[in-house]
Amino acid sequence: MDNDITKKECTDPTQIMTIEFPCAMIERVQKLADEKNTTLSNILIEALDSFLRKQG
Repeated sequence: MDNDITKKECTDPTQIMTIEFPCAMIERVQKLADEKNTTLSNILIEALDSFLRKQG
């Protein structure tokens, strides 16, 4: 029988999630990613992580 801890653990360090953003926002994020020579995903991960850390 699985316990609660096992159920909450990911088997992979990443997980796919689909989010729809306004086109203008994606263009801005992509421009920033290009300027920083990184990926759109990395910019979004860093932004979301920063936001969540500020929330407490």
